[in-house]
Parts: sequence; C-alpha cells; structure tokens
Amino acid sequence: MYDAKGQRKYLTRDELQAFIKLTRCYPPEIEIFCLIVAYTGCRISEALALEESNIDFHQQCIVIKCLKKRDKVMFRSVPVKRSIISKLRHGLEKGQLPPERLFPWCRMTGYRRICEVMQAAGIRGSYATPKGLRHAFGVNAVQSGVPLNMVQRWLGHADIKTTAIYTHATGHEERNLAKRMWHGV
Repeated sequence: MYDAKGQRKYLTRDELQAFIKLTRCYPPEIEIFCLIVAYTGCRISEALALEESNIDFHQQCIVIKCLKKRDKVMFRSVPVKRSIISKLRHGLEKGQLPPERLFPWCRMTGYRRICEVMQAAGIRGSYATPKGLRHAFGVNAVQSGVPLNMVQRWLGHADIKTTAIYTHATGHEERNLAKRMWHGV
C-alpha cells in the first residue's frame, strides 16, 4: 500500500479517528459528506451523486451508484452506523441537505472540503485525500475481519485482485497483525 515514492496510501486508524472526530466542528453538510466518504469507502464522485432516495433508512445503509462502470448501471449497498443515518435524517428534515443532490458541489469542492478537515486534524501527506479515506476503509475492513468478497462488494471492485491490495497492511497495522500471531507463542 505504497505509492511510487514509497509513501503510505491510506490513513491509519488513529488518523482516521482524528479526521472523524474533527468533522463535528464543521457545518452539517460538510460533516455528513466527510463521514459518508469515511464510512462507506465510496469514491468522491459517488458521494456527490447521492440523493435522499439513495438512503435506506430502514436497513441503515447507503445505496451507491457505481460511477466506475460506464457501460452499465450498478448499485451497491453499504451499511453505515446508526449515527450517520440519524445525521442524514436530521439534515434532510432541517433543510441542511437538499433531497435531490445531497451535496450540490462540484468534484473539486468536495475534494477541498475533505482536505480542509484533514489539514485541520493535522493529517499531512499524499494520503490526506478522499482516496486516502477510501484506502483506509479497505484496510480497516480487512483488518477487522470483514471477508474480502464483502469488502470487494462495498468498494465496488469488479476484480477481487483489486480488493486484495488491502491485505498488504504496513507499519502500525502490520505490527498489530503480527502481535495477534505472537500472542499465542
């Protein structure tokens, strides 16, 4: 999970927690946008395309239209924490989020919103981006024991080989995996 310069491509759990915690300091539309990207692993363009009809309040999941599949329309459902569903419901009821496009911004504005929160949380590096959140979601899911085929579905990958990169945890995450192994020895 390194780029061509040897830099980590994802946020660690601590960085992710700092990012999520700091979203509370922002207006509801920015907070909710950041939380959706962090908790679903969706692409920024997929988050920007969300409408009220994409929120399944009963099943507590977000139905994401996969924008990577240009030749066919595909949707995937990603379960999210009850608190995010509550924030979405509240934002819609209070008029903080429009029912059509929940986040009526251009792609660059969405990108900047996430990067602003990253900067404020003290997260620096090439991974301090929406893509870094997507990678963090994948790494966190794999390390939490979510089956690889489920992570594949949630991320909208066509090929399981693409999802398998998230098994290549490094640094602190790799050490935690090794500790599990050492525990029994």
